[in-house]
Amino acid sequence: PGEGQKPRGALEPHWGFFVSRQAGALECSPYLSPCHPHLWLLQMRPKVMWHLLRRYMASRLHSLRMGGYLFSGSQAPQLSPALMRALGQKCPNLKRLCLHVADLSMVPITSLPCTLRTLELHSCEISMAWLLKEQDPTVLPLLECIVLDRVPAFRDEHLQGLTRFRALRSLVLGGTYRVTETGLDAGLQELSYLQRLEVLGCTLSADSTLLAISRHLRDVRKIRLTVRGLSAPGLSVLEGMPALESLCLLGPLITPEMPSPAEILSSCLAMPKLRVLELQGLGWEGQEAERILCRGLPHCMVIVRACPKESMDWWM
Repeated sequence: PGEGQKPRGALEPHWGFFVSRQAGALECSPYLSPCHPHLWLLQMRPKVMWHLLRRYMASRLHSLRMGGYLFSGSQAPQLSPALMRALGQKCPNLKRLCLHVADLSMVPITSLPCTLRTLELHSCEISMAWLLKEQDPTVLPLLECIVLDRVPAFRDEHLQGLTRFRALRSLVLGGTYRVTETGLDAGLQELSYLQRLEVLGCTLSADSTLLAISRHLRDVRKIRLTVRGLSAPGLSVLEGMPALESLCLLGPLITPEMPSPAEILSSCLAMPKLRVLELQGLGWEGQEAERILCRGLPHCMVIVRACPKESMDWWM
């Protein structure tokens, strides 16, 4: 491509190597650089993945995003343990792996590259044995962040199994409807070293989530959660949290118990380290609620905005 032009097939110029299948043809757009060594693979058949692994992937690759065939029937190609192990051997500097719509029920977590610091699962299937406590405690020793977004099999036992990752500092639970209030409380008790927690679109009430956080995550710095079941007494349990720097509350606003802007302001003033307050999808942007919070929290960055339009494309 010419100077300043985006390489063909790349969604954003900072992504390193974008591979897609269009009209049956394979398009490869090499754009690897030492600063941004990333790769996207969209519904790539394993044999093509093996070819890319042998020819192109090497020590410069730091981030990989892959899509599978979870909803394509039993005869669809699937990821294999051998492919995951080869990925770890060929790409010794791989730090971030994002898997979308992939069936991982036959791919043990022990086969994932041991260099990973971030693991994201979006609309994936996992087995019951994937994250249980009894598994090898030396698996993924560097893992700092795990994102579990619409992973239907994830449940209380899996949450407690996360305690084997001693480097874990960031946990995102999105739509994990099998996690119960009792399971969350028990899991966070053993994950007291977490510094960032997001609980989004789950069946858990916001009040019960905040109560578990206040009990067990005294070092938490960032909280994001859906406001379903949030009340003023529930929000007040965060008052005095010694390390909390960022709080994000996400709508839609559907419960009459939702704290008023004045009640939110009162609680935030009792959070000594709070520097960012974000309210998203509550319908308060440009309203008096936004002015009350901005005036009352001059030491904070107050962000009030609508929910972004959700993309139907998993790779976005």
